[in-house]
Amino acid sequence: METSPAKYPSLEPERPSLEEQRPSRTKRKRKVRVRLLPIWLRIVLVFVLSILALSLGLMFGYGVIGDGNPFDVFKRDTWQHIIDIVTKAS
Repeated sequence: METSPAKYPSLEPERPSLEEQRPSRTKRKRKVRVRLLPIWLRIVLVFVLSILALSLGLMFGYGVIGDGNPFDVFKRDTWQHIIDIVTKAS
């Protein structure tokens, strides 16, 4: 016994065509995104925060771990002494 398709319609709802699913380019409204910080300012902030983190890390390492004055890390004599120690070994 065969069933005819007209007698038993599909249980799936009909899908709209692609043209009906997608609005045309003229009808679409692009959402304008307002940035709190411009991209150039973000780049500058990342650079400044990186320098700050490096400075604080050097101060912590030299002052707390190395038992020296944390502000001595910014003196040229300190770095010259470190370079002399490293190059003397080789």
